[in-house]
Amino acid sequence: MRELFEDGSGQSPIDPEEAVRQSTRGPQRKRFYATAGITSAPDGFAVTLDDKPIRTPSGRPLLAPTREIAEAIAAEWAAQTGIINPMTMPLTRLANSVVEAVADRVEAVVDDVAKYFESDLLFYRAGHPDSLVEREARHWDPVLFWAADTLGAHFILAEGVMHVRQPDQAVAAARSALPPEPWRIAALHVVTTLTGSALLALALLRGRLDEDQVWRAAHVDEDWNSEQWGVDEEVTARRAARLIDFKAAAWVLEVLGQLTRG
Repeated sequence: MRELFEDGSGQSPIDPEEAVRQSTRGPQRKRFYATAGITSAPDGFAVTLDDKPIRTPSGRPLLAPTREIAEAIAAEWAAQTGIINPMTMPLTRLANSVVEAVADRVEAVVDDVAKYFESDLLFYRAGHPDSLVEREARHWDPVLFWAADTLGAHFILAEGVMHVRQPDQAVAAARSALPPEPWRIAALHVVTTLTGSALLALALLRGRLDEDQVWRAAHVDEDWNSEQWGVDEEVTARRAARLIDFKAAAWVLEVLGQLTRG
């Protein structure tokens, strides 16, 4: 685990893209275990390799909050053949981030997500052409209306990229909706950083949008450009890699949301 997932500082970064970059810089390691499984632990469920609990790079037990999440992490390890590839293990990387970088500093992670409410993707609109203006409005306006009606967060829109200061009351209202639990705020942070929008992440958390709607809304401009000028293969590859982490985080939010509702 240390060789595979350590970032050089002894902590797994919360930024999923940086976690991938750090993982690919590290040494590759052959699969060294026969079986992956789970076991109950006092604070959750531990993932095991050959019946020995996995530990994070700093030596902490890697624990999941539910059996379902632990089983999914174990499945990532079981699916490795030959060389272990951390890029194919988004839940394991998320678990490392929770234990190493979130559990002891939840408030700081909440603050980091809340910063997006000051310059969210959904605030900055194209002035032309009309087809792009209409598409942004179609995907983004319902989320802004929902934030105003449900959260009491009334934000200001701008044309172009010139920064517009958002009302303190709106930022505070949206921030108060962020979850204080380590796993949920970590997953929400992943969705936020990958989409550029804490509002889209909140809409996913609250069930206002599903994961496909959030992903499409986050790529309105990119998709429009691709339609006009053609697909960039490098951009497409990066997007596919980001989607792996996005889907993992969205799934965690769904699992934990069902637990909360249940």
